[in-house]
Amino acid sequence: MIVDLEARVLAKNDARAAQNRAWLAERRILALNLVSSPGAGKTTLLVRTIRDLAAAATLTPICVIEGDQETARDAERIRATGAAAVQVNTGTGCHLDAEMVARGLTALDPPAGSLLMIENVGNLVCPALFDLGERAKVVVLSVTEGDDKPLKYPHMFRAAALVLVHKIDLLPYVDFDVSAALDRAHHVNPRLTALTVSAKTGEGLADWYAWIRAQHERAAPAL
Repeated sequence: MIVDLEARVLAKNDARAAQNRAWLAERRILALNLVSSPGAGKTTLLVRTIRDLAAAATLTPICVIEGDQETARDAERIRATGAAAVQVNTGTGCHLDAEMVARGLTALDPPAGSLLMIENVGNLVCPALFDLGERAKVVVLSVTEGDDKPLKYPHMFRAAALVLVHKIDLLPYVDFDVSAALDRAHHVNPRLTALTVSAKTGEGLADWYAWIRAQHERAAPAL
Protein backbone atom coordinates (compact mmCIF):
# COMPACT_ATOMS: atom_id res chain seq x y z
CA MET A 1 0.00 0.00 0.00
CA ILE A 2 2.84 2.38 0.87
CA VAL A 3 4.55 1.53 -2.43
CA ASP A 4 1.33 2.26 -4.35
CA LEU A 5 0.92 5.60 -2.59
CA GLU A 6 4.51 6.59 -3.34
CA ALA A 7 4.03 5.63 -6.99
CA ARG A 8 0.91 7.79 -7.24
CA VAL A 9 2.66 10.74 -5.58
CA LEU A 10 5.64 10.49 -7.91
CA ALA A 11 3.42 10.03 -10.98
CA LYS A 12 1.46 13.18 -10.11
CA ASN A 13 4.70 15.07 -9.54
CA ASP A 14 6.22 13.82 -12.80
CA ALA A 15 3.17 15.00 -14.74
CA ARG A 16 3.48 18.50 -13.23
CA ALA A 17 7.23 18.47 -13.86
CA ALA A 18 6.61 17.72 -17.53
CA GLN A 19 4.33 20.76 -17.69
CA ASN A 20 7.00 22.89 -16.02
CA ARG A 21 9.62 21.60 -18.46
CA ALA A 22 7.43 22.43 -21.46
CA TRP A 23 6.72 25.91 -20.08
CA LEU A 24 10.44 26.56 -19.57
CA ALA A 25 11.39 25.16 -22.99
CA GLU A 26 8.81 27.33 -24.74
CA ARG A 27 10.42 30.39 -23.16
CA ARG A 28 14.00 29.10 -23.66
CA ILE A 29 14.69 29.33 -19.92
CA LEU A 30 17.52 27.27 -18.43
CA ALA A 31 16.47 25.82 -15.05
CA LEU A 32 19.06 24.26 -12.75
CA ASN A 33 18.18 22.45 -9.53
CA LEU A 34 20.87 22.95 -6.85
CA VAL A 35 20.88 20.21 -4.22
CA SER A 36 23.12 19.42 -1.26
CA SER A 37 23.30 18.54 2.40
CA PRO A 38 22.55 21.39 4.84
CA GLY A 39 25.54 23.71 5.20
CA ALA A 40 27.28 22.80 1.94
CA GLY A 41 27.23 26.45 0.89
CA LYS A 42 24.59 26.48 -1.87
CA THR A 43 23.36 29.99 -1.07
CA THR A 44 26.86 31.44 -0.73
CA LEU A 45 27.84 29.87 -4.05
CA LEU A 46 24.63 31.13 -5.66
CA VAL A 47 25.17 34.69 -4.43
CA ARG A 48 28.74 34.71 -5.80
CA THR A 49 27.54 33.19 -9.08
CA ILE A 50 24.80 35.78 -9.59
CA ARG A 51 27.13 38.68 -8.86
CA ASP A 52 29.91 37.39 -11.09
CA LEU A 53 27.63 36.62 -14.04
CA ALA A 54 25.86 39.96 -13.67
CA ALA A 55 29.20 41.77 -13.64
CA ALA A 56 30.24 39.91 -16.80
CA ALA A 57 26.86 40.74 -18.38
CA THR A 58 26.77 37.30 -19.98
CA LEU A 59 23.60 35.80 -18.54
CA THR A 60 20.81 38.16 -17.61
CA PRO A 61 18.42 38.18 -15.99
CA ILE A 62 18.80 35.53 -13.31
CA CYS A 63 15.83 34.45 -11.19
CA VAL A 64 15.83 32.20 -8.14
CA ILE A 65 13.34 29.92 -6.42
CA GLU A 66 14.53 29.39 -2.84
CA GLY A 67 13.42 26.30 -0.95
CA ASP A 68 13.60 26.02 2.84
CA GLN A 69 11.41 24.62 5.56
CA GLU A 70 11.10 28.01 7.26
CA THR A 71 12.25 31.67 7.03
CA ALA A 72 12.95 33.88 4.03
CA ARG A 73 16.60 34.50 4.92
CA ASP A 74 18.08 32.93 1.79
CA ALA A 75 15.68 34.73 -0.56
CA GLU A 76 16.62 38.01 1.13
CA ARG A 77 20.31 37.28 0.48
CA ILE A 78 19.52 36.61 -3.18
CA ARG A 79 17.45 39.77 -3.59
CA ALA A 80 20.36 41.77 -2.14
CA THR A 81 22.30 40.86 -5.31
CA GLY A 82 19.59 42.45 -7.46
CA ALA A 83 18.22 39.15 -8.71
CA ALA A 84 14.52 38.36 -8.47
CA ALA A 85 13.76 35.63 -5.94
CA VAL A 86 10.75 33.93 -4.43
CA GLN A 87 10.87 31.96 -1.19
CA VAL A 88 9.04 28.63 -1.02
CA ASN A 89 8.70 27.25 2.51
CA THR A 90 7.94 23.56 2.74
CA GLY A 91 7.05 23.43 6.45
CA THR A 92 7.72 19.85 7.52
CA GLY A 93 8.54 18.85 3.94
CA CYS A 94 12.12 17.88 3.14
CA HIS A 95 12.16 18.87 -0.54
CA LEU A 96 10.61 21.00 -3.25
CA ASP A 97 8.15 19.37 -5.62
CA ALA A 98 7.00 20.26 -9.12
CA GLU A 99 3.81 21.97 -7.93
CA MET A 100 5.78 24.25 -5.59
CA VAL A 101 8.06 25.17 -8.47
CA ALA A 102 5.05 25.85 -10.70
CA ARG A 103 3.74 28.33 -8.12
CA GLY A 104 7.20 29.87 -7.91
CA LEU A 105 7.29 30.29 -11.68
CA THR A 106 3.92 32.05 -11.58
CA ALA A 107 5.17 34.44 -8.90
CA LEU A 108 8.50 35.13 -10.63
CA ASP A 109 7.34 35.10 -14.27
CA PRO A 110 10.96 34.81 -15.50
CA PRO A 111 11.55 36.43 -18.90
CA ALA A 112 12.32 34.43 -22.03
CA GLY A 113 15.92 33.35 -22.39
CA SER A 114 16.72 33.81 -18.71
CA LEU A 115 18.45 31.59 -16.15
CA LEU A 116 16.40 30.07 -13.33
CA MET A 117 18.23 28.71 -10.32
CA ILE A 118 16.24 26.48 -7.98
CA GLU A 119 17.88 26.09 -4.57
CA ASN A 120 16.35 22.98 -3.07
CA VAL A 121 15.95 22.18 0.62
CA GLY A 122 19.18 20.86 2.15
CA ASN A 123 18.76 17.10 1.83
CA LEU A 124 20.46 14.42 -0.28
CA VAL A 125 17.58 11.93 -0.14
CA CYS A 126 14.11 13.17 -1.16
CA PRO A 127 15.15 15.75 -3.81
CA ALA A 128 16.69 12.92 -5.84
CA LEU A 129 13.24 11.43 -6.37
CA PHE A 130 11.35 14.58 -7.36
CA ASP A 131 11.69 15.96 -10.86
CA LEU A 132 10.95 19.69 -10.87
CA GLY A 133 11.10 20.21 -14.62
CA GLU A 134 14.72 21.37 -14.50
CA ARG A 135 17.31 20.74 -17.20
CA ALA A 136 19.81 19.36 -14.68
CA LYS A 137 20.43 18.67 -11.02
CA VAL A 138 23.67 20.10 -9.64
CA VAL A 139 25.01 18.48 -6.45
CA VAL A 140 27.07 20.73 -4.19
CA LEU A 141 29.39 18.59 -2.05
CA SER A 142 31.35 20.47 0.59
CA VAL A 143 34.82 19.31 1.66
CA THR A 144 33.59 19.66 5.25
CA GLU A 145 31.49 16.54 4.60
CA GLY A 146 32.68 12.99 4.16
CA ASP A 147 34.25 12.02 0.85
CA ASP A 148 32.09 8.89 0.94
CA LYS A 149 28.84 10.84 0.41
CA PRO A 150 28.43 9.59 -3.20
CA LEU A 151 28.33 6.00 -1.93
CA LYS A 152 25.99 6.81 0.94
CA TYR A 153 23.56 8.78 -1.24
CA PRO A 154 23.91 7.15 -4.67
CA HIS A 155 20.44 8.08 -5.94
CA MET A 156 21.23 11.79 -5.75
CA PHE A 157 24.57 11.48 -7.52
CA ARG A 158 23.02 9.19 -10.10
CA ALA A 159 20.29 11.76 -10.79
CA ALA A 160 22.73 14.67 -11.13
CA ALA A 161 24.51 15.99 -14.20
CA LEU A 162 27.18 17.92 -12.31
CA VAL A 163 28.87 17.73 -8.91
CA LEU A 164 30.59 20.80 -7.50
CA VAL A 165 33.13 19.99 -4.79
CA HIS A 166 32.79 23.20 -2.80
CA LYS A 167 34.83 25.02 -0.15
CA ILE A 168 38.13 23.73 -1.50
CA ASP A 169 39.82 26.65 0.27
CA LEU A 170 39.31 24.58 3.44
CA LEU A 171 41.14 21.49 2.16
CA PRO A 172 44.30 22.18 4.22
CA TYR A 173 42.18 22.03 7.38
CA VAL A 174 39.92 19.03 6.80
CA ASP A 175 40.30 15.32 6.16
CA PHE A 176 38.71 15.12 2.70
CA ASP A 177 40.16 13.22 -0.25
CA VAL A 178 38.97 14.95 -3.45
CA SER A 179 40.20 12.16 -5.73
CA ALA A 180 38.45 9.52 -3.64
CA ALA A 181 35.22 11.52 -3.60
CA LEU A 182 35.25 11.95 -7.37
CA ASP A 183 36.16 8.30 -7.96
CA ARG A 184 33.17 7.31 -5.85
CA ALA A 185 30.90 9.78 -7.62
CA HIS A 186 31.95 8.43 -11.02
CA HIS A 187 31.52 4.85 -9.79
CA VAL A 188 27.88 5.72 -9.05
CA ASN A 189 27.43 7.82 -12.20
CA PRO A 190 30.13 7.52 -14.90
CA ARG A 191 28.52 10.37 -16.90
CA LEU A 192 28.75 12.85 -14.04
CA THR A 193 30.74 16.02 -14.70
CA ALA A 194 32.82 17.12 -11.70
CA LEU A 195 34.33 20.49 -10.83
CA THR A 196 36.14 21.80 -7.74
CA VAL A 197 35.22 25.32 -6.62
CA SER A 198 35.43 27.88 -3.84
CA ALA A 199 32.91 30.70 -3.57
CA LYS A 200 35.24 32.40 -1.09
CA THR A 201 38.41 32.56 -3.23
CA GLY A 202 36.85 32.18 -6.68
CA GLU A 203 38.98 29.15 -7.51
CA GLY A 204 37.34 26.96 -10.13
CA LEU A 205 34.38 29.27 -10.68
CA ALA A 206 35.35 30.05 -14.27
CA ASP A 207 34.75 26.39 -15.13
CA TRP A 208 31.39 26.45 -13.32
CA TYR A 209 30.33 29.54 -15.27
CA ALA A 210 31.47 27.98 -18.55
CA TRP A 211 29.33 24.94 -17.78
CA ILE A 212 26.32 27.18 -17.11
CA ARG A 213 26.89 29.07 -20.37
CA ALA A 214 27.06 25.84 -22.35
CA GLN A 215 23.80 24.66 -20.80
CA HIS A 216 22.21 28.05 -21.41
CA GLU A 217 23.18 28.00 -25.08
CA ARG A 218 21.40 24.67 -25.46
CA ALA A 219 18.29 25.92 -23.67
CA ALA A 220 18.20 29.39 -25.24
CA PRO A 221 19.93 29.28 -28.66
CA ALA A 222 20.42 32.59 -30.41
CA LEU A 223 17.47 33.47 -32.59
